[in-house]
Amino acid sequence: MATTKNTRGNGNSSRKSTTAAKKNGSTKKVSSEMENSKFHQLFMDELKDIYWAEKHLVKALPKMQKAATTEELVNAFADHLAATKEHVSRVEEIFDLMGVKPVAKKCEAMEGLVAEAQELIDEEEESVVLDAGLIIAAQKVEHYEIAAYGSLRTLANHMGHTEAASILEQTLAEEKETDVLLTQIAESSVNEEAMSEE
Repeated sequence: MATTKNTRGNGNSSRKSTTAAKKNGSTKKVSSEMENSKFHQLFMDELKDIYWAEKHLVKALPKMQKAATTEELVNAFADHLAATKEHVSRVEEIFDLMGVKPVAKKCEAMEGLVAEAQELIDEEEESVVLDAGLIIAAQKVEHYEIAAYGSLRTLANHMGHTEAASILEQTLAEEKETDVLLTQIAESSVNEEAMSEE
């Protein structure tokens, strides 16, 4: 829970309670003052956005996995699907910490990135070149998620939502790991094989 400055009346008791809650890492109840702030609303809007994005990605990853031909890439997509389902649960946990029900707001960026990947699958015949394209599509998604989770963590820290920030940091680290793994797959074999295809 964030420490808030009360400029009206005697805010000593409310300041003490919010400070104590912050030390305990509790963000279960967000003060009405914080709920009404535009900064908090920005955080919640971004949370709704990534919630929709992750749920949309859960539907898209099996299609990317099915289209991939390289065993290493197939396994990477399978692992990322499992991780993405966990990320959905974590976002729901943050909604709970904020004291509100999970709500998704359509993420135009993720919709576009997934549509781009689907277009690639529809147009490119099954080959290692398709795998190279799928890696690019997946990394575009990862870079969006890295930006989203990094920004959310920063906002959470700024407001004193320490527990939420910790959850967001965990997901951010995993998104970065996935991006690195995809680069390794591309550089170790896929790109080289794709270049030799006619």
